[in-house]
Amino acid sequence: MHKRTGPRKSIAYRRAGTVMAVAATIALGPLHAGNAFAFKLFGMTLWGEDDTTDQVSDPVHYTVDFKTDNLDKDLKEALTDSSMLVSDKKKPVSGDLGVVIKARDDRDRLIATLYEKARYGGVVTITVNGTDIDALSPNPTFGRSKPVAVTISVDPGPVFTLGKIKLLGDARNLDPAGYGLVPGGDAGSLTILKAGDKIVVDFKNQGHPLAKLIKRDVVADHETNRVDVALSVESGPMAPIGNVGVSGQKSVDPDFIKRYARINEGKPYSPDELKKASDRLRKLGVFSSVTIREADKLAPDGSIPMTIEVAEGKQRYFGVGAQYSTIDGFGVQGYWGHRNLTGRADSLRIEGSVSRIGETTDVGQLDYSAGITYVRPATWYPSATFTAGLKMQSLHPDAYDADTITASGSLAYELSDQDTVSGGGEVSYEQDSTDAYGDQNYLTLAIPLEYVRDTRDNKLDPTAGYRASISAKPSYEAIGGGVFSSFEGSISGYQGVGANDNVVFAGKLSLGSLIGCNSIEDIPATRRFYAGGGGSVRGYAYQEITPYNSNGDALGGRSYATASLEARIKITDTIGIVPFVDMGSVTDSTFPDFSDLRIGAGVGVRYATPFGPIRLDVAVPLKKYENGTAYGIYAGIGQAF
Repeated sequence: MHKRTGPRKSIAYRRAGTVMAVAATIALGPLHAGNAFAFKLFGMTLWGEDDTTDQVSDPVHYTVDFKTDNLDKDLKEALTDSSMLVSDKKKPVSGDLGVVIKARDDRDRLIATLYEKARYGGVVTITVNGTDIDALSPNPTFGRSKPVAVTISVDPGPVFTLGKIKLLGDARNLDPAGYGLVPGGDAGSLTILKAGDKIVVDFKNQGHPLAKLIKRDVVADHETNRVDVALSVESGPMAPIGNVGVSGQKSVDPDFIKRYARINEGKPYSPDELKKASDRLRKLGVFSSVTIREADKLAPDGSIPMTIEVAEGKQRYFGVGAQYSTIDGFGVQGYWGHRNLTGRADSLRIEGSVSRIGETTDVGQLDYSAGITYVRPATWYPSATFTAGLKMQSLHPDAYDADTITASGSLAYELSDQDTVSGGGEVSYEQDSTDAYGDQNYLTLAIPLEYVRDTRDNKLDPTAGYRASISAKPSYEAIGGGVFSSFEGSISGYQGVGANDNVVFAGKLSLGSLIGCNSIEDIPATRRFYAGGGGSVRGYAYQEITPYNSNGDALGGRSYATASLEARIKITDTIGIVPFVDMGSVTDSTFPDFSDLRIGAGVGVRYATPFGPIRLDVAVPLKKYENGTAYGIYAGIGQAF
């Protein structure tokens, strides 16, 4: 146990130091670009510019003058965003002909954008060095003394509206208004295209796998500025799912693939169910790609055959990592895993770590962790997943010293795409050494139970939906004969604002209670409640929020309540800022009484990547402990919650 003799920043710095060190190891590779430098992280340029000149044969640079004075704001933005001449203006093209090819492609893109905005009479003129691109020779030659001058002019023409609308074939009884087609309404090309596609999708969702659009006639009348539309759809017969084949697999059992996909013969045909099956198989981590292909004709029995095409990825993997902090010293970790141990996409992962090397000279005060986890999908039922694990830890946070070994097994069952229940058993032996209660030994048998409902649109960076969970863990401590149970609940919600969700408001509320045992010391230290740190109340150190005795020793609590509010604001497509406020209370009463409410506030920076945002948060406590943490710095991958 470490006495609280000064501001405790070690855990906060540990979180930041770990992530920053890894990022530096992977990404500190500046690329020379003239007299400047480009800095890349995970293959993405954060600042500076890449020098691509050497990658283009016979590089030719150009300037672009996009004349937009006669355009309204929305149309100007749409045309500018679609122009590759504008977006790539700092990149050279290959040869003089490359300038002309890029200009012709750009004209097609700009005309398509005008059509999207219902401007069917628009004219796009592009000149190169003052000559219209249609008047240039097949092999033009431009001077290289200065960049080639490209000029874009757009006459948008009038806005067209929809005129006569006809739905033909099997779509003849449908209401065009239900597909956004209304006389006098929006005649943009995307509206018309989406209408035809949506009609086909609706027929497919009704069980017609061979539905297709057989005619799309769009006629623009330049005298009336009207667009007449005729769409003809052939639905084809209704058909159930027929024979399901599997191809491309090498070591994964094809029967398992069909069983886990859950698209069984005789079930009604549904594109949504096929998409869910593809997503389900991808999440196993065994396949690099999954495609479900439908036959182009029905089988003799009237069903629709289909094939699950897979490509297996690497099944064995390993990794190592290291970090350094001036507060906590060095840390190293490693892991090895197998994603398909017995041919049924069952996985085995072995991992271990050592941290605080150099921060203490006492080998016994280092933090150690080692564990092995086995996961078996489709156990007994296609929607059931079995997980077993064995984990050993030697932990030394400020609140306690604990050596633990835990064996566990659980079964999770998917009630629906959004709802999961799980239950299992756990046996844990723990040796605690704390200044508050002295040496204690615990042998705990527990039955963890949980229900989760998750409607988020994105697990790493949600903009809509919520995640709610409720759990109970009835427990029996065999050495002392104590019976206790922990109950916890949490809900987080997300709401994006604006057309592109440029601002996302996020909130989280968590509650917990420990019931049973006469004294808190009869409950293992790792089962008591604490708050503070990057995962709860930022601005405070890890586990700093807890009841203390008169000597300043952390006791752990019987109940807690935490809440967080964030405004996730996009500054650019990749950079965002996040002002936030967190609050929490941990008390020794059975239910939260908020007698010691602690609040932290701060601001964070987010950098978007394909695997989730990289975050860096700085926070201060608004009600600081005496000699406690003065501020916290937290970093990680993914949002805070």
